[in-house]
Amino acid sequence: MTRLIIADDHQLLADGLVAVLREAAEWDILVPVNNGRELLDRLAKTQVDVVLLDLNMPHLDGIKTLEIIKEQYPGIKVLVLTNYNQPQLLSEVRKLGADGYLLKNASGDVLKTALRSVQAGVPYFENLVPREAPAAAFFLDEFMKKYHLTKREVQIIKMVGSELTSKEIGTELSISEFTVNTHRKNILRKLELKNTAGLLNFAKQQGIL
Repeated sequence: MTRLIIADDHQLLADGLVAVLREAAEWDILVPVNNGRELLDRLAKTQVDVVLLDLNMPHLDGIKTLEIIKEQYPGIKVLVLTNYNQPQLLSEVRKLGADGYLLKNASGDVLKTALRSVQAGVPYFENLVPREAPAAAFFLDEFMKKYHLTKREVQIIKMVGSELTSKEIGTELSISEFTVNTHRKNILRKLELKNTAGLLNFAKQQGIL
């Protein structure tokens, strides 16, 4: 029997998935986890064949979690289950080694089909019709809430990512260079980072740049 674990921070949804999948009686469903850190801790202690992975999770998001799983446990199949209807995001998770990508509005039967496909070694990726929201905004709202950042601070992170100096950013935003530097210090403090290099690396990992 295939050992499967669900990683999703919405407990009600996770419970619903467990109920749907147990109808088929072909998966040994482990107790769900609610974030990426918890999932990695479980994988270190428990044999798992398939992970049903949400992308928007606290502590460690699904993108980084997927990357670590594929580096440390290449034999585990990962089916991404998400609300994000973004072809660019689908392309990114494919590059990281995801075995499938399914939207959360899929039916229970489609979910079972996708799981059977990936566990058999056959990739399962939906053909997405992109929404009007820009792909660069995948996790923007969640990112801001999670790290208590303002829109101005995120704007400055993006401008730093475009290799603008504090003086150039100040000119673009009609604020002083001192104010820009204050924002940059606050950003590093909130994200618990030491320097600009760390900020850029972190922002890229989070899909902000």
